[in-house]
Amino acid sequence: MKEPEVTNSEDLFRMAMQDVKPLQQKVVVAPRVVKAPREVPTEAQLLARSAALGEKKPEPPDYLTLAEVPAVEPRAFLEWRREGVQELVTGRLRKGHYPPADSLDLHGEYVKRAREMVHDFLTECHSRGHRCVRIVHGRGEKSPEPARLKKHVNAWLQAHPLVNAFVSATPGQGGTGAVFVLIRKSKAARDRNRELHGGAAGDDVESDVGS
Repeated sequence: MKEPEVTNSEDLFRMAMQDVKPLQQKVVVAPRVVKAPREVPTEAQLLARSAALGEKKPEPPDYLTLAEVPAVEPRAFLEWRREGVQELVTGRLRKGHYPPADSLDLHGEYVKRAREMVHDFLTECHSRGHRCVRIVHGRGEKSPEPARLKKHVNAWLQAHPLVNAFVSATPGQGGTGAVFVLIRKSKAARDRNRELHGGAAGDDVESDVGS
């Protein structure tokens, strides 16, 4: 049989490929990438990061006012608890049953500087899981405006969302010149409490304040 005459390169290519079968292509599915949940930094971590970068520290929130607040007597006994906190808790706090995990001394500080120190202190203590702390404000009996710092601390603690209760300290811890402050449980502490008690234990069940 006579072979067909090849006239050009196109015919030559067609003859060479006439017995070639196309390969079956496999569909490749890209693996699913699961992103780890993003951790939201705490306010204390943001402050530390800003300090490391030499950035200006943000001002404390407006609810920590520098304006005039209700007056208190230099030797007045302070006591306050948030709605929902058991009276038994403030009773134990008043008797010094909860040892303070940390302390802040505001002696000699101006009100504006004390405001920053109180806010930073509470934020840091909350992030560390501290439940009871002490703030020394003094009585200010010899100041031109008696108890000026004390009355502002009294107002700030009532306004601060991390504070559950506070009372004037026991005589050996500063008496009416200082306060014991009960801080809200951190999320980690609440989760740990749920594991220990097998359920959603309330934030104001203070059986483990000192831990």
